[in-house]
Amino acid sequence: MNKKGQMTIYALMIALVIIVLALALAPPVSQFTNSARNETNGDTIGMNCSNPDIDNFTHAACIATDLNLFYFISGLIFIAGAIVTGRIIFSG
Repeated sequence: MNKKGQMTIYALMIALVIIVLALALAPPVSQFTNSARNETNGDTIGMNCSNPDIDNFTHAACIATDLNLFYFISGLIFIAGAIVTGRIIFSG
């Protein structure tokens, strides 16, 4: 048996699982981000990012929260790519 070929397939499967996990967790992360950016409603405390009269600190927090989904998804896809790239480079 070719063990290097088996490990490459295994690395591709792990990377695919991480990508599927990233796509499966995208809607809940997006929902949490949206609820944090919305105004306070009952028990849900939000930052009210649509209000033009908020201070600069809250506006910066709104921007950082808005980028949260992009950083989460791209981070997991980067990890999956690192697994595949590491397996290809260090297969020798």
